[in-house]
Amino acid sequence: MPLTSRPLRKLGFLTIGLFDEHDPGRGHESTLEIIELGERLGFDSAWLRHRHLQYGISSPVAVMAAASQRTRRIELGTAVIPLGWENPLRLAEDLATVDVLSGGRINPGVSVGPPMHYDRVKEALYPDTADVEDFSYERVRRLLDLVRGERASDFDGTEGFEVFSHRVQPHSPGLGRRLWYGGASLGSARWAGEHGMNFLTSSVVKAAGEEAGGHDFAAIQASQIRAFRERHPDGDAARVSQGLVVIPTDSATPEQRARYEAYAAERLPRTATPQGPARLLFAPDLVGTSEEIAERLRAHAGFREVDEVAFALPFTFGHEDYVQILTDIAGRLGPALGWSPAG
Repeated sequence: MPLTSRPLRKLGFLTIGLFDEHDPGRGHESTLEIIELGERLGFDSAWLRHRHLQYGISSPVAVMAAASQRTRRIELGTAVIPLGWENPLRLAEDLATVDVLSGGRINPGVSVGPPMHYDRVKEALYPDTADVEDFSYERVRRLLDLVRGERASDFDGTEGFEVFSHRVQPHSPGLGRRLWYGGASLGSARWAGEHGMNFLTSSVVKAAGEEAGGHDFAAIQASQIRAFRERHPDGDAARVSQGLVVIPTDSATPEQRARYEAYAAERLPRTATPQGPARLLFAPDLVGTSEEIAERLRAHAGFREVDEVAFALPFTFGHEDYVQILTDIAGRLGPALGWSPAG
């Protein structure tokens, strides 16, 4: 039996989908192969990071569409689409289309705020409206309303031979219940709960003074999850997914184990204190055998609040590393936490 207060019900993973600038096809194909592997291993979900003007997936909605045609069961998510780069109406159309193509399997995660390096990209992104764009929660609310079927136009009917709808088409009725907000602050957790979204929490939180826990990452994360559920109409049943970096070494080669441990050690100093003006607090990467990692997770206040996870694959590892890590997560770590693979 699992030793957590919430038995692990859903097991997922998150990948950035890195590629070589001179051979982007190979990197994207690797990502699709990893998603296919995830389905074979019984994972419940596969999630895609979103990167603009970098060598990672810039169009996760397109990649989800491709993955939907190569899989039949695994859920496909984004963690997360930064809405500062998006038009909510157009994004709603794309998301609904892919949801229909996938048979209702997508879980779009979004966030708000100005685009990264906005001063450097605003002339290309919003040449006429850069100084008046709204990057607040209102942008998420617009997307929610459009996905849920609220009016996008004051007209529906026929003009000549063309038929028009007042709402986004196609309309995918279940998609509105599968929208996630990726948040790191107490305010974001509360807002997501008040608006009936699901909540994605990761290996980064904001260590603002309002949170309980001081500089204790797990305590801060747990307090945010509780605040989210307190504001959500579904209360304790509201969905939350945790996304820590987890690297089991059960079947790893000695060379892989050494490289994984060096990776985690290099990133460990940033976990000691809040980083930068935003006071971001990072969780340590979890490296070790599945039993060792399971023990650490069972002691983690944030993990004890959830029954869904999307463990993050490290950014810079190779395809064969991801195969080993996912195989150990599905075959050893998940069962150690009380999870059973999907059929």
